[in-house]
Amino acid sequence: MSNMTTHHRPRVLRAPEEHPESHLPAQIQRLARPRPLLKAQALAFLRFERPRLDAAERFLTDFGMQVVSRSSQSLVMRGSGPASAIYVATQGRKARYVGAAFVVPAGTDFAPLIAEAGAVALPPTAIPGGGRGVSLVDPAGNEVWLITDWAPQSPLPQRAATHEAANQPGQTRRVNQTVRTPIAPAAVARLGHVVMQTVDFHAMANWYMRYLGLIPSDVQYLADGSPALCFFRLDLGAQPADHHTVVIAGGLENKYEHSAYEVLDIDALGQGQQVLRANGHQHLWGIGRHVLGSQLFDYWLDPDGFEFEHYTDGDVFTADHETHYVPFELGYLWAWGADVPPDLVPKKSLGTAIKALMLLKRGLLNWRRLQLLDRVTATRPRPWL
Repeated sequence: MSNMTTHHRPRVLRAPEEHPESHLPAQIQRLARPRPLLKAQALAFLRFERPRLDAAERFLTDFGMQVVSRSSQSLVMRGSGPASAIYVATQGRKARYVGAAFVVPAGTDFAPLIAEAGAVALPPTAIPGGGRGVSLVDPAGNEVWLITDWAPQSPLPQRAATHEAANQPGQTRRVNQTVRTPIAPAAVARLGHVVMQTVDFHAMANWYMRYLGLIPSDVQYLADGSPALCFFRLDLGAQPADHHTVVIAGGLENKYEHSAYEVLDIDALGQGQQVLRANGHQHLWGIGRHVLGSQLFDYWLDPDGFEFEHYTDGDVFTADHETHYVPFELGYLWAWGADVPPDLVPKKSLGTAIKALMLLKRGLLNWRRLQLLDRVTATRPRPWL
């Protein structure tokens, strides 16, 4: 019997090829930034219409939010942080995403927004927690509220973080102590970000940079060097801001993709997943770690099919951190964890083909860009999973 050595070809794992904007290769297009009209300070809450408010309340409670108010026509939820609301739903015939509300500086003069963008003043009674503001409509048809004089609430208690006492090789900081986190929903601290798909990426990106003063953190580009997706953060000057508060992705329709809510630590993600599974909710993806933003994540579907993300340990940048450019590939969605689920990848169907043809006819898409977008979704990033 002869000795035979089997040689296995190693799998190729690649980290994203990142380019700072100051050293951008010639073939990659910069995302032009307009002069901002004002600068948002925070993402306050999201607004939805829901046909079944009871089902929405059950899911959001198991997800870790707290009820602020509930009637036959509306539902307002908060996190443990000081925001008066992070989720607002009204009774509607069908489930739909309405839009987002952002906090702007006190004393903001809304007259330029009214003159340039057609902003409409909001009645104070429309804003959970009070204040004043205006409503705009973005290029995808989403309502965007800009509010100020929004009174903070007293934070709700949270348990201590477990990672502060984590034992590591050579560092035993936790001696004669156990880790016993409560079997409870992952207490949501705050609303972190919202992700939207749009048929006109450049118009949408330009609009949010102009009227909210958002800064591109990471721009993802197609094989021809054209931007196709951007992670935007708030411009808070020297104060660190989340890597992304708004994500805009070019695609074949205008739609809400998902929203993300910060929890305390990895144990909150794990116990939160356990509670949501036990109560019969539909798990989508996780636990894993993203690449762009670095946060640990866990994704869920609510009863109407909207995507919600628990996350913790995300990146934060100051305003002077340089924009980076990264190839638009599915593999760069996550660093480790289970394979990206099929539900997160656009499916080829007659409906998809019709949408593409309509965009081609309207001049919002060309054949070359359609082919490049198709290439992104057609390539399996981890074929061994």
